[in-house]
Amino acid sequence: MSLIPNFFGSRRSNILDPFSLEIWDPFKDFPFSSEPQFAKETSALVNTRVDWKETPEAHVFKADLPGLNKEEVKVEVEDDRVLQISGERKVEKEEKKDTWHRVERSSGKFSRRFRLPENAKMDQIRASMENGVLTVTVPKVEVKKPDVKSIEISG
Repeated sequence: MSLIPNFFGSRRSNILDPFSLEIWDPFKDFPFSSEPQFAKETSALVNTRVDWKETPEAHVFKADLPGLNKEEVKVEVEDDRVLQISGERKVEKEEKKDTWHRVERSSGKFSRRFRLPENAKMDQIRASMENGVLTVTVPKVEVKKPDVKSIEISG
């Protein structure tokens, strides 16, 4: 369907014709297509929001994961310094007697990865989940203040 009305009778579809009846999608053959099926599969990945803040004591990650429980979420450390938060939101079971009017909640697998800085204590990472919010706390190595020794000047 053309965005511009056709005043000149019926026209055949043509990519080069600005009055064509079809809207050309330049991304239709790319892996990140605008097809609804692909969008449905990746929507959970795209919609997983994560905040990362640094406090004097730790790096704190907070992820909104509404409707998931802690058994459906994995927190892992890969390659010594990569924090990965992943999981899967299952599709709600469809029953023949149900009539769906709208489906907006996302489902599918999600995964977010973060390279942690050198000051992270990798062996003391903690994770907790409350009210659909995952909190991952990565303590920081304490910065040791240099010992200062006064030297007496002779002479």
